[in-house]
Amino acid sequence: MDAPKSCTPEDVATVNVIAAKDLLGSNHCYLDVRTPEEFSKSHIHHAFNVPYMFITQEGRVKNPEFLKEVSLILKKDDRIIVGCNSGGRGVRACVDLIEAVTMRM
Repeated sequence: MDAPKSCTPEDVATVNVIAAKDLLGSNHCYLDVRTPEEFSKSHIHHAFNVPYMFITQEGRVKNPEFLKEVSLILKKDDRIIVGCNSGGRGVRACVDLIEAVTMRM
């Protein structure tokens, strides 16, 4: 039996703002992976905030509790849109989420 293929950023589907708005209107949840400081400045109504990274004196550091925190607010079957400022953290968060769901199957 072959080992499961790991997810890469290229495996993550991206959508534009108009498509994301349409998806939000069809029972998708919005997961904002920006820092709490960024989230508090502005965010989408009803968005969940679980930071993928934290800003420290050493620079950005991955949130070691990211998957656990997401699992406390979202279910495996929830349809989600993941967003950040420019897409980088969002894509990396998606890769981790996809791999976590794939590993449980």
